[in-house]
Amino acid sequence: MQRPYRSGPPLRQAARLALLYAVAATAWITLSDSLLELWFRDPDALSWLQTIKGTAFVLVTAAALWLLVYRQLHKADDLVQRLERQRSELDELNQFRRSIIDNASIWLNVIDPDGQIQVWNQAAESISGYDRESVLHSDRIWANLYPDPDYRTRVIEAVRGMHERGTELSGFETTIRCRDGDEKVISWDARRFFDESGQLMGSIAIGQDVTERRRAETALRARERQLATLLSNLPGMAYRCLNDGYWTMKFASSHCLTLTGYPPEALIDNRDVAFVDLIHSDDRATVDEEVSTAVANQRQFAVEYRLCRRDGTELWVWEQGQEVSLDGETVLEGIIMDITQRKRMEQELARQAAKDPLTGLPNRRELEHRLDTEISRADRFDHTLAVLWVDIDHFKTVNDRFGHLVGDDVLRTLSHVLEANVRTVDSVTRFGGEELVILLPEVELAEAVETAERLRQLVADTAFPLPVPETVTISIGVAIYPHHGRSAETLCNAADRAMYDAKAAGRNRVSAAPMFWG
Repeated sequence: MQRPYRSGPPLRQAARLALLYAVAATAWITLSDSLLELWFRDPDALSWLQTIKGTAFVLVTAAALWLLVYRQLHKADDLVQRLERQRSELDELNQFRRSIIDNASIWLNVIDPDGQIQVWNQAAESISGYDRESVLHSDRIWANLYPDPDYRTRVIEAVRGMHERGTELSGFETTIRCRDGDEKVISWDARRFFDESGQLMGSIAIGQDVTERRRAETALRARERQLATLLSNLPGMAYRCLNDGYWTMKFASSHCLTLTGYPPEALIDNRDVAFVDLIHSDDRATVDEEVSTAVANQRQFAVEYRLCRRDGTELWVWEQGQEVSLDGETVLEGIIMDITQRKRMEQELARQAAKDPLTGLPNRRELEHRLDTEISRADRFDHTLAVLWVDIDHFKTVNDRFGHLVGDDVLRTLSHVLEANVRTVDSVTRFGGEELVILLPEVELAEAVETAERLRQLVADTAFPLPVPETVTISIGVAIYPHHGRSAETLCNAADRAMYDAKAAGRNRVSAAPMFWG
């Protein structure tokens, strides 16, 4: 913006011009009259010449006055034009202030060296609740925004340090008390500024309301602490991994060390070991199939498998998880828990459920399961299967004469004798009461009968725990798959029928089912 034209005080300039004109006119009149009187003695000629001289003086004076007035008018017109341009520039500056400063969405204020507010835009009014009229040209706003004296002193010292030492403020956060009593966190960026002569004018500060951001960050940190506490107390390893061929871990909770023997960082990005290498080789296909099926059907997966720890021990684990999208990347998230103890209990319960509590032999339900399995195997490989149906002769008499406790001892002794004298691939089971069933895989009829005779004789030669010396004998019926039946029921019926034939023939003997039976 140009500076306005200045030509000195008008009164002084006018006095100077008037004095100059008076001196020039007096000198002209005096000098010209003296010269004319000296040169011309005729009064008429002298009078005529003085008339011409006066006219010429008037004309010259008028011309000079015209030039002077013209010059002044020209200068005045230039001055008016300059003033119009200055007014236009001022209007533009005001428009800039209104459009940029007042309408800015961020807090903007100017503070002079005395701490008084010189600029306070609409955003400052909106955020703080204090209007411009109550703030400008005063420092009272400091006490309103920062009611705590100690805190206010620290803030003012920061501003004073900026003014005195030129220290710029960047990201300087303060907590203000708004007019309605709410507290807000403002992040300030401020620097000092000077006029054209280098004189300090104060500082300009831009403030951004970051209250919600700070609250969100505080809440996020609280949630992260809660999550960390939760993860550290989970009875398993929480994880996030890629669904690739290595199950590349991107996150593993602290329980990873307890579960695998490796610290979490050892598994992250497969630094020391890939998680897939910890899965038992016999279980990897099962795990992969379950996860792939679940992902394809957009559902959670749950799978049990064996995990090989760093020290070589094996654990049974249960894993549950699902596929999620995280920052545009598809990953698997879930938890892995140690279920070794549960598996051992399940196996023990299954073992106990399959055992006869009196004799320790597989019970009837386990017999049915083993018989179905052996028949399927015999059918698949075209093998035979012998079934020996064993019944204790006169067992009711033993119970009646000596009591059920003695009868139980007889059953236990018989079971041990039979189990100790068959092959490891054979099965001795208790069907119920005094009946036992023996399965002999891959045995023909003649060999089965020979085995039955050998067992019968061993029992007859065994000293049983009876109060008085007495021989315990058994009767055995023999049937062969597939000659005497292709189903478990038919085969058992044939062996049972043959056992009754042995009893009918006098007991303590072996009887084979006829080849045409059934």
